[in-house]
Amino acid sequence: YLAESIRNAPGKRIIAIVGAGHTPGIKEHFFDETIDVEELKTLPPKGKAGTIVKWGIPIAIVIIVIVGFFFGGSKVGSDMIVWWIVVNCAGAFLGSLAALSHPLTILVATVVGPFTSLNPTIAAGWVAGLVEANLRKPKVADLENLYNDIMSFKGFWRNKVTRLLLVVVLTNLGSAIGTIVALPVLIKYLVA
Repeated sequence: YLAESIRNAPGKRIIAIVGAGHTPGIKEHFFDETIDVEELKTLPPKGKAGTIVKWGIPIAIVIIVIVGFFFGGSKVGSDMIVWWIVVNCAGAFLGSLAALSHPLTILVATVVGPFTSLNPTIAAGWVAGLVEANLRKPKVADLENLYNDIMSFKGFWRNKVTRLLLVVVLTNLGSAIGTIVALPVLIKYLVA
């Protein structure tokens, strides 16, 4: 794509500034025959497996709780909901805490954890990241220092841009672990 774009750029003299990782591929394909750029722009169709898993887990959780109410009564169903909330809150809380998030970010992550784990279109880490970004706004200096800061463990945690990434990733990880831990607990209630 880059080789064809450079080759077809308008003008008599062209200066192309590319990353070092792209240079070998551009050199290899620059003098080849014409490359079909439109074909490279085409995305393959999405598979159904991801959609099934993405929606299957939340639907399974809701069905398990409904079955718990139906066969176990209101006590079992209520206990299942409480455990679902507690375990998911704990997962999102611990993930956000591990990222050394702002206390308000930790609170928000904890509250949204059980809800976002039932909705595959939004994640607890995304919400936590938005809150963190509003509370600890990255500055231009954070972007300017990004290259140097990512080279050290301390710098990665100090830089507000990479800290946002940590908040998102660790909160999502905690929430996912909460969901994984909660499922067997719900099934245990259902079987008992």
